Amino acid sequence: MSIRDERKQQSRQALLDAALHLSTSGRSFSSISLREVAREVGLVPTAFYRHFQDMDALGQELVDQVSLHLKSLIHQLGQSYLQHGGSAKTRTSIELFVQAVNHSPQQWQFMIAERWGGSETVRIAIAREIEFLIEDLAIDLCKLETFKHIKESKDLQVLSTILINMSFTWAMSWISLNRQFQDENLSEKQQLYIQQAVIQVQLLFRGIANWQ
Repeated sequence: MSIRDERKQQSRQALLDAALHLSTSGRSFSSISLREVAREVGLVPTAFYRHFQDMDALGQELVDQVSLHLKSLIHQLGQSYLQHGGSAKTRTSIELFVQAVNHSPQQWQFMIAERWGGSETVRIAIAREIEFLIEDLAIDLCKLETFKHIKESKDLQVLSTILINMSFTWAMSWISLNRQFQDENLSEKQQLYIQQAVIQVQLLFRGIANWQ
């Protein structure tokens, strides 16, 4: 890659990062203007069009980028808590999950908020990516011994949907705790929430074990 191409890629990524930052700072993606995004990275509005046709195009690429990050995370952590071997291992998996949320809260905020947001283009793109996440997880599930007795693919799709939705709920609730509480109160609330998530997983898998 030439220096010119590298700089162009850096500017493109800076625009994506700016849009993510602005849309997770109390604003919705649909309320952010092209000019604001360009100004955030020190570009004139006309320079924006060297990278994206419009805000819809930027939004679609942002969804793709964020989804790729979350897909990798959910797959790695999913393998851990789907193959749990008791409450201790389940707890470890949940702790790894919330650590990952702490590491990239903006990506989770964006997907959760914009899933029902005002931009139709972004909303449709997120719905598509969540369907991909569900399908990929369902494929992973059918390979595990724990789920061999579930013969209907549609049942695995339902289970996968539940797990993906639980992941998003855990992420948003965890981010909310960090905003609402501090110090000892935060630590206490976090430990309580982790325990609640562990119980949710245990109850879910108890039902799976007895699925007819």
